[in-house]
Amino acid sequence: MLPKRIVLMYISEVSGHHNATLAIEKAIRILTPHAEISNINAFNYTNPVAEKVVNSVYMSIIKVAPKIWDYLYDNPKIVKKIEKAKQNINKANSPKLKKLFERLRPEVVVCTQAFPCGMVAGYKKTYQADLPLIAVLTDYVPHSYWIYDAVDCYITPSEDVSSRLIKKGVPAQKVKSLGIPFDPKFNTTLDKNSIFSKYKLSPGLPTILIMGGGQGLGPIKTIVKSLEKIDRDIQEIIVTGTNKKLYNSLRRKIKKYKKKIVVFGYAQNINELMSIADIVVSKPGGVTTSEVLSLAKPMIIVKPLPGQEANNTAYLTQKEAALEIEEPGKINLVIEDLLRNHEKLKHLSDCAKRISKPNASMDIARLLLESRNG
Repeated sequence: MLPKRIVLMYISEVSGHHNATLAIEKAIRILTPHAEISNINAFNYTNPVAEKVVNSVYMSIIKVAPKIWDYLYDNPKIVKKIEKAKQNINKANSPKLKKLFERLRPEVVVCTQAFPCGMVAGYKKTYQADLPLIAVLTDYVPHSYWIYDAVDCYITPSEDVSSRLIKKGVPAQKVKSLGIPFDPKFNTTLDKNSIFSKYKLSPGLPTILIMGGGQGLGPIKTIVKSLEKIDRDIQEIIVTGTNKKLYNSLRRKIKKYKKKIVVFGYAQNINELMSIADIVVSKPGGVTTSEVLSLAKPMIIVKPLPGQEANNTAYLTQKEAALEIEEPGKINLVIEDLLRNHEKLKHLSDCAKRISKPNASMDIARLLLESRNG
């Protein structure tokens, strides 16, 4: 039997969408080492110049005027207004995709972001192509930009998301609630004492992991300053992602802080850091959230951005698997309360475990390998 040929598509190198495709690829290779997998930045492939411009504009909006993104995100009026333009863009990209698919001859295409999903749906319509297309949603609220008749299967983070997709008109038989894919290594049991020793941390102190996503966004400096007010010994692990300015700033000031602090830049050892954390303070990106839930870690979300983050936060807080705070300068009060009240910590942990889908990546990989010609 020939190896399975699978194309995985995402946008933006430093993103949860990319981490999701990498997680799926890793899971497939665990099951079928010789599978032919192509992991492609779809936006960069079809429009490399536009990708840089759009990413730059997006980051500027998020940082300077997040309310604009809130207005644009899944707004039915906006969705309707740009429908024709979206169709034209997808049609224009179809010849490029035709060349790509003729070369790679995929048996299935998987998209972890709505833009490439629309592109492949447009390609299928333009060329009447019989190519299985699977959409993997990486946030806890499904927006309308995902909806295409040409999608053969939707993989959702939860049963709640599946229900919402069905209400938006997606046939129920096309929807499977398998979870958000994340690196299978998070399911490996680690020796926590050796990790504490490795990073010169104390296993006897409460450990707070603070992250700002792949790009190190959010009020991390304010959070660190607030934690200085906690009237007990704690230790902090801070991950700044690709934000070198933040990393350098924290490293310069590290000796001035009373609390023990370890700073990482873009880290590949998040599974180790999460495993020893008592509390995770993080942006609520879909993949990060699924990692936190799989480890049943209490989570605090500080000032989520409008759009995906706000929706993910609403889902998590409704399920009582996370706490949201709007004032980062007061996070010390919330963490002090949690450290005093172990029942609250345990409740957050139990709720996280209840809604987690720790086998998401492997379950998705099995589905792909069982699809056509498997």
